[in-house]
Amino acid sequence: MLDTLCVPHDPLGSREQVTDQDTQVLDQLNRFFADIEKRAYQMARYALTNPEDALDTVQEAMIGLTERYSHRPQDEWRPLFYTILQSRIRDRQRHNNVRQRFNGLLSLFQHDIDNEADPFQETPDRQNHDPEQSMANEDTGAAIEQALKKLPYRQQQAFLLRTWEGYSVKQTAQALGCSEGTVKTHLSRAMSALRDELGEHYHAE
Repeated sequence: MLDTLCVPHDPLGSREQVTDQDTQVLDQLNRFFADIEKRAYQMARYALTNPEDALDTVQEAMIGLTERYSHRPQDEWRPLFYTILQSRIRDRQRHNNVRQRFNGLLSLFQHDIDNEADPFQETPDRQNHDPEQSMANEDTGAAIEQALKKLPYRQQQAFLLRTWEGYSVKQTAQALGCSEGTVKTHLSRAMSALRDELGEHYHAE
């Protein structure tokens, strides 16, 4: 699904000599990005809806981490990456909002502006030998995606950071740049909205 996502360019390439430690860091970065890239992409896609925007945003976050924080201890990479990712998502949303307002003004004078459907790519089907169960899983997955897309941005991202990444409330607050109390409020509202939206698809743990 993420064939167009790649580990950022070598931040050490400009050095005259690359040490064994440098090579080890780059190998660790490769493994780290391979582990988080799919979840990060889905997180960005839910927030931005456009797959290309999501890919670009995750790539920018990877580059940011590589260039600025590759020297930091490996256990710090994950929270740093998601903090960068959230910042890039907000930047992209602001940019898109400006672009949408501009297009809205253009539409007053132009009647043939393209309004193409959102090129939202479905997650590839998983192997399942039970057609009935497979269809049920697909229906549930589609319902969850639609429900997440409807959530306000901060509710959506707080929910994904907590459930997908297993972040603590404190870590989620740091990534989103808000207080822990605000995170708890976002989570409560997100869970309530998802229960209402998903109905029979919702399964409380």
